Amino acid sequence: MGYLITTAPIGFVATLVFGTVALPWVIAADRLIRRSTELSGSQLALLVVAGTLLLGTVAPVSGVVLGAVERFRLRLVDDEPLPGLPPPRPGHWLRWLRDRYTDPATWRAVVYGFALSSLVPLVYFVTGIALLMVVALVSSPFIVSAGDPITMGRAAVDTPAEALPWALLGLALLPAVPYLLGLVAGAHGALARALLGGADEQARSRLAEVVSSRARLVDGFSAERRRIERDLHDGAQQRLVSLTLQLGVARLDLPPDSPAARSVEVAHDQAKQLMAELRELIRGIHPQVLTDSGLAAAVRELADRSTVPVTVAIDLPERPVEHVESTAYFVVTEALANVAKHSGATAVTVSARRDGRTLVVEVTDNGLGGADPTDGSGLTGLADRVAAVGGTTRLSSPAGGPTVLRVELPWR
Repeated sequence: MGYLITTAPIGFVATLVFGTVALPWVIAADRLIRRSTELSGSQLALLVVAGTLLLGTVAPVSGVVLGAVERFRLRLVDDEPLPGLPPPRPGHWLRWLRDRYTDPATWRAVVYGFALSSLVPLVYFVTGIALLMVVALVSSPFIVSAGDPITMGRAAVDTPAEALPWALLGLALLPAVPYLLGLVAGAHGALARALLGGADEQARSRLAEVVSSRARLVDGFSAERRRIERDLHDGAQQRLVSLTLQLGVARLDLPPDSPAARSVEVAHDQAKQLMAELRELIRGIHPQVLTDSGLAAAVRELADRSTVPVTVAIDLPERPVEHVESTAYFVVTEALANVAKHSGATAVTVSARRDGRTLVVEVTDNGLGGADPTDGSGLTGLADRVAAVGGTTRLSSPAGGPTVLRVELPWR
């Protein structure tokens, strides 16, 4: 209701401003249609020039102001407000005005100004007539009883008894009045949103750029992880394997009870331990089995190394894109680590399936539940990793369990 009431003063001002802008064009068009000889060619040209000047000077500035007011008023009928135009920076007013003239949102606001000064008043006038008709129907018995006969269509109503059916009709229509007002306000709001959504389009464009840049960063990070894994696997690990073999051979060549043999034995054991740690580090960066055999094989390898029994149920018709597959793998890795550390579970189920354009990964355990992302369990980092590829994370972990972690990732 507040939106409809505030439309009246704003519409009046818009009619004065945009009516003045349109007046030279209306006069010129009227004379041309009627082929009137009251105006000479030079006078018509003068009208066109005047209309062009008003359209190029008054209309854009008025459209910017009207757009700002209407974006504020839309909050009365719309839960999702339109973002406003960027404010001018100090000392850059001229550049800001120049940008407004080249911004499509400004000219859509001008179109909205013309609609607010022509089409909207017509709709509100028809709505007002409908409301007056309902009021007249309801009050018809009182009008007739005061001695004033009325006419309902072709029927003349002279007595309150004759007006009673019309009053009942008005009472029946009365509940529809709020719906009518809501329909008019909603249609007006939809028109405003459609024509003033230029800033919203800019925001969506910027968001699309952010999403694209985030996707490029994710791809870059994935490529860098694979490069590091490959360098460690083909370089450092191979050298460490060679060193371990040389220490083993040297250990065999030395007398068993000599001090040198004991030193070489210690170095040999440390080299084997370091090789195992390096293998785990490489697997944590990007496991080779994930690259070679896909998500199902990589998760089964995780299940074999888990301290908690894991059931794997992965049925994928094809492999998703590489960074999505990698993200799904690390989701399972982090989830299984959390189960082993915090849940007290005796069984875990890992499933993955394709649901339309989405890869759905679920990790379910029968532990104690009560998982909280704020207690340092790694769930926050996991959610951030998923969000980086445009996915969503859902966690259900009531006290007493079970805990279900569901991650949805875009397939492409």
